[in-house]
Amino acid sequence: MTDHVLVDQRRHGVVLVRPLARSLVLAAVGVVGFRLGWPASVAGGVLLVAAAGYALAAVVRWDRTQVVLTSETLFVRHGLLRRDAASIRLDRVQAIELRQSIPGRVLGYGTLVAGDLEITAVPRARDVVALAQRH
Repeated sequence: MTDHVLVDQRRHGVVLVRPLARSLVLAAVGVVGFRLGWPASVAGGVLLVAAAGYALAAVVRWDRTQVVLTSETLFVRHGLLRRDAASIRLDRVQAIELRQSIPGRVLGYGTLVAGDLEITAVPRARDVVALAQRH
């Protein structure tokens, strides 16, 4: 049997909520500092730049993280300059566990646990588990 890709997707966008909220708070404090005038305006400007950098880093991290299910393997791959991956062969796991919180059920994401591999915020996690169990 040849190994073919069944699922190749990013993690659910919900992973961006916390870092973008932090960036928004940091930016709000930066705006206040900026409007206070010298010397607080320098600190405010620095905070605005830091907020933008933090938000950009979170989006790039989200964009460069992939959840991949093939007919033989489940893995997560992440990184921009250095690509890291963690994987598990499906024939080596007895079951893939699905964990879903109430927000996860409402928004359609969950955590997959297969042996030592745990992947959070997987979109349509129930479908991924069903596909994995068929192969």
